[in-house]
Amino acid sequence: MQGEEARPGDRPGFCIFCAINDNSRAPMGAPGGATSVGHPRVLERLTTIALVGIFSNMSAVALIRRRVVLAADAFVEVVVWRVPEPVPPSAHAFKYRFAYVVAGECVLRYDNERGKGDHRHVGTVESPYNFSTPDRLMADFTADIARWNHEHGRS
Repeated sequence: MQGEEARPGDRPGFCIFCAINDNSRAPMGAPGGATSVGHPRVLERLTTIALVGIFSNMSAVALIRRRVVLAADAFVEVVVWRVPEPVPPSAHAFKYRFAYVVAGECVLRYDNERGKGDHRHVGTVESPYNFSTPDRLMADFTADIARWNHEHGRS
């Protein structure tokens, strides 16, 4: 169910992005679980248009809002909306916020906002982010979590 917490310790090989999906507590490589190539069910929810028509007065549609507990003091929160018009200066149809919080502090965040476009925050440093696809966004965010954990002595 959207909004519930998933815990990586539930199963060996647990994938944090598969935990984002409603029906997925499958281990890596299991039927319906993540693969080494990507996270098909997450991407399907981000890239598959669920409507036959588009209404000009349509508002944003929430696709995912999920918190995944990684440790007693750390979690990832992923929020993605499909928007009817890109959020300037972004050119894609997503409004998103991916955050990694450790000990109550947001240490890593990818987001886009009006006027700034796609960017990321590592600690207090903000830099532009070149959004290409939802799959690449997830891969970059996951790599940055691993890098941050390595640099700060977390496994």
